[in-house]
Amino acid sequence: MRTVEHELAGLRGPGGRWRPVAAGPFTLLAVVLALPPIRPVWLWAGLITVVAAVPWALGAVPDARPRRHRPYWRLSADGLERVGPGGLSLVRYERSRIEGLAITTGDDVLTVFHKFGRTAAGPLATLGMEPIALFVAARRLGIPVHVLDGDSADLLDPAADESPRFPTGDTVLTGLGPLPRDQAAEQRLLDQEARLLAAAHEPATVPDPERGARPVRLASPAPRPSRRRIVVLGVLAALIGVAMVARVAVDGADAIGDRIAAGCWALMASAAGLLARRRLLTAGRVEWTISAEGLAVRSRPAESRRRGAGRITIAASRVAAVIVGPGLRPDPLTGAPRATELSVLVFDHGLDLIARLPAHGMDAFQLAHALDEHGYTVITPGAPPPRLPHYGVDGLPDIFARVPGGRLVVADGGLGWADAAGDVVLRMPEDRIGGVELLTISGHAWVRLYDTDGDEFFAAPLSALRISRTDLREKAREAGLPVTDAEYDAYMSAAFHAAVSALSVPEPEPAPRPEPAPGVLLDATRRSRILAAALSVLLCEVVAVLGALWIGPDLGGFARTAGWSVPAGLVAALAGSWLYDRNRAQLKVSVDGVAVVTRRGRVEWDLARERVGGVGIDESGDRMPRLVVWGPSGRVLRQVTFPPDLRELRRACERYGLPWGPPDEARPVPPPPEL
Repeated sequence: MRTVEHELAGLRGPGGRWRPVAAGPFTLLAVVLALPPIRPVWLWAGLITVVAAVPWALGAVPDARPRRHRPYWRLSADGLERVGPGGLSLVRYERSRIEGLAITTGDDVLTVFHKFGRTAAGPLATLGMEPIALFVAARRLGIPVHVLDGDSADLLDPAADESPRFPTGDTVLTGLGPLPRDQAAEQRLLDQEARLLAAAHEPATVPDPERGARPVRLASPAPRPSRRRIVVLGVLAALIGVAMVARVAVDGADAIGDRIAAGCWALMASAAGLLARRRLLTAGRVEWTISAEGLAVRSRPAESRRRGAGRITIAASRVAAVIVGPGLRPDPLTGAPRATELSVLVFDHGLDLIARLPAHGMDAFQLAHALDEHGYTVITPGAPPPRLPHYGVDGLPDIFARVPGGRLVVADGGLGWADAAGDVVLRMPEDRIGGVELLTISGHAWVRLYDTDGDEFFAAPLSALRISRTDLREKAREAGLPVTDAEYDAYMSAAFHAAVSALSVPEPEPAPRPEPAPGVLLDATRRSRILAAALSVLLCEVVAVLGALWIGPDLGGFARTAGWSVPAGLVAALAGSWLYDRNRAQLKVSVDGVAVVTRRGRVEWDLARERVGGVGIDESGDRMPRLVVWGPSGRVLRQVTFPPDLRELRRACERYGLPWGPPDEARPVPPPPEL
């Protein structure tokens, strides 16, 4: 029997994270020690190196620095309080004196209504509390919670209380200040609470043995550059600083300029180490293992030195529902709570928040789909807005208004618009039409018209034009118009080959290799290719100049060394770019599916049409590259490492019947019968 009261603890960063101790003062001391002419010179160099390394040595010693437990906010039967180290209550609002809580949507601040007035506790992100978690916990404790439309400054302004109240529905708010309630935002929280209540009281869903039986592993994209490369670059920069200080010491360090240079090298080594550590902390990765038995989440790097701090395991029997959506996560640098685009809140059957699982950088659609497959109740904060049917038929409403029952016809060698009696009231001459393309978009037949320059100037569904695909294709071809219907041509080609192969006599020789299916090759854009070549040239030139600065004094001076290293770097960059570009990868879209092939014909990967659930841009913030191919279940199957022209890619997918965009992202709206 559960005897403890409901409690909501705010998010807080873990203590004990490794970090250099007093890196700034020690680095400054190393620079100061580099200026005086200390003798012997080996003592001078040793002091600089040791003092610069002291912060890192102290940070590496276990328990050299006391762990600081960060204060956090807690909502419980005792009230709302800020808990400090050792459980000391820093700020406290007694439960018996709290009359209600309010969240203002303008600044997302939590305001406490108590016996002696109103006070702002702070933004929810600073408190480490999510709106739905706070809403559910407060209502379970019997504290009224309202969502107000406005800012907390207006709510706390005493002069605003003298203004008339804003009516909300059939009543006027009393005791909540001058701001009206945000009915829509509050209703969304109520709906989520209702779904949580239903999930907590309904029996657990038994997963289908045919679906979701195997564990699924999901992970956020690997950081670029990789963590190993970051460590190597940081260590290399530190070693370069040590080597340069040693070189100055070998030369005697007599001149003040040499000692200043040694101090600068020590400063550079320390700064490179700090930057590498900062980049390592931000280059985290989240790995999920989802099964019918439970959830296992691993965050790399671990945000604490405590053993097992980076891994969270939750049994499926404890989970009533999970909320997938925007939330909070500890800042990797400071440990303070901050907003993130994706996090997962896990509630048990008592409606208590038992875990906040990190999911930054992952695909929300893919994560929610995998959780639902394995029997977990998934709740999203809000459904995406419905996709409006933008058909590109701006001129059609006027035509329908002027010509009731009008339809598209082929007349006088061109296209026209006829009324119900068959009289053509609007004619498009043949010399203006450069191409007629028939394709399928979201299961509906479309037509696109191009002018003689190849630019698209009209696109509409055939159902809105009241003409069938077959009639338009046959009549337009009879009239001599350039018509393209890739799907129909591919179907006819396949039917012809099937009929011929059935009539032909099999030969003892092996059958010849079938011809490739009709399709289109999409190359990287010219802009991206030029930019890649320019970056290669710039990188090689930077290396050449730095090399001339490094070894120039030993090879006759900087000018003489740069005279041959800079041209050599340019030649190497151009040759490397040419070798890479001559065998670059290209994306092939055809009736058979999607493939990436090189210019020499080597297939890097190939996906059959039935395995493709969508092609398009992945909207998750940290995924690189963003152009991906989804499977029908919503999982990312392949990533396209080069950026083709997205407009041409969309047209190619629509031309050959491949879905554009994530599967089931938003159901397409069928075209209306009348515009």
